[in-house]
Amino acid sequence: MPQDAFTIKYVAKELEKKLVGGKISKIVQPAKDLLTFIIYTENGSVKLEICLSAKGCRINIANSDLPAPKVALNFCMLLRKHLQNAKISAVKQVEGERIVYFDLECNSEFELTNMRFYVELMGKYSNAVLVKDEIILGALKSTAIGESTKRVLFTGAKYSLPEPQDKISPDDLPAIKSVFAGFGGDKAKFISERIKGISYATALDIIETYGESITAEQTAEYLSGAVYAPCVTFLNGEETDFKTRSASSAQRRYESVLEAQTAYYEAITAKQEFAEKKRKLEGALSSAIKKLEKRLAIIEQKLFDCRDLEAVKLKGELITANIYAIQRGINEIEVANYYDENGGKIKIALDKTLSPAENAQKYYKRYAKLKRTEENVTAQKEETNAQLSYLKSINSHICAGESLCDFEETEEELKALGLLQAPKSKKKAEKISPFREYLFCGFKIIAGRNNLQNDRLLKSVNQKDLWLHTQNYHSSHVAIITDGKPVPDKVLEAAAEICAYYSDGRNGNKIPVDYTKRAFVKKPPKSNAGFVIYSEYKTILVTPNPHAELRKD
Repeated sequence: MPQDAFTIKYVAKELEKKLVGGKISKIVQPAKDLLTFIIYTENGSVKLEICLSAKGCRINIANSDLPAPKVALNFCMLLRKHLQNAKISAVKQVEGERIVYFDLECNSEFELTNMRFYVELMGKYSNAVLVKDEIILGALKSTAIGESTKRVLFTGAKYSLPEPQDKISPDDLPAIKSVFAGFGGDKAKFISERIKGISYATALDIIETYGESITAEQTAEYLSGAVYAPCVTFLNGEETDFKTRSASSAQRRYESVLEAQTAYYEAITAKQEFAEKKRKLEGALSSAIKKLEKRLAIIEQKLFDCRDLEAVKLKGELITANIYAIQRGINEIEVANYYDENGGKIKIALDKTLSPAENAQKYYKRYAKLKRTEENVTAQKEETNAQLSYLKSINSHICAGESLCDFEETEEELKALGLLQAPKSKKKAEKISPFREYLFCGFKIIAGRNNLQNDRLLKSVNQKDLWLHTQNYHSSHVAIITDGKPVPDKVLEAAAEICAYYSDGRNGNKIPVDYTKRAFVKKPPKSNAGFVIYSEYKTILVTPNPHAELRKD
């Protein structure tokens, strides 16, 4: 829902109940458009998040922690100077505006002062301004002195509110009745353009509540808060919005707009972080894969250039065999090819400045060079193909990732390969992510999230447990913990379907999955993470299925 004045009214009221009397303990600015305050209240500490970006501007209660920058930004330092240990005495909305202010009692070494912290939630014009006695002490986004603007926002200037809108108040029923007399066209647009603080999205919700025959009295009833059922709405299982109410059947209800907003933005932020992390990993990997593919193309060209090496050797041998019949100073000879079963002849180019013996040696040297090149380049091709296969296996795990947890060890893997820059600071203890875990018919099934987990899975299971991997596809390693019991066919099939789903073949059907006892799976010394060899296996054809209903992690 757009942060219109109607929605912000509820947020401000709910924040006031939660925060008044609390003390600001900590102030952090994790990003240029993001502020977080840790506030101690009678009911415990609360993390207040103020986002002032063009998209997603909001005042929110947050549960997640964001890392603080090593060096605090200037505005953060200003807030710490004046607001550290300040007591919140009021949280109010500027009537009809997308502005919330906090009245603060600030203690310094010499005096008790009152300040006001304005949070302006106005899209790309969103801002935060600290004011004392109506004079600006600092703003997150300042205007230059010479800049042409209706509002001046720089230190030392007098703070002024935006010019009021030429619209009617949502509390003025007679005025609403008068405008409804000319009701026509797009009703949602009509409401949003004439009533103060109402966005088009909110107007749509009003009409959704009462229908197209909506009256002025019903509109006033909605705007008074009589129709209040905070929720997060969904479409195809994905969070789409938070609202004061919705007629949609796909919704999750909350006690307050603040709680609905918090839940919505936590989900949205998690998705954004997931997408950003995935792009980062895929970008680093894609660059490395392209370099290897380019190297492989060069290798293939070199091998192509070596295709005639046996013919070069043959020419050297034929010159040697006919050396006494060759006159010095000729450009070419035609001799019988004694390797040809049909007794054919072959023409051989000669260097007329060289003797017949020297021409033979020239062909032998060329052959030796091509032979060395072929041997070296063939080894390089095998090594490059192995590296390429390894990187593609990492890419397969990234594509199958479903949460940030799936990327934690993959990121470490890329750092170890030098594809991502590792932090210069002291390395913290690596966080080990759990396997994907399933329970079916009394059997536990586990699946690795990445190559490092695949190696760890191999070490953690018993020699008699069943191990699964897709045939001819990169995939997660999957294991069925048997505890010495025979595995029913339906359990084996479910595990194979999970293995196929977390593979490059997840969009296909009839994917071959190999399975064998863990005892027949070996990891060669010094091999890449996730690489194994196995024997004594059988194969089952399955259709990929994530089996979310069986997940226990």
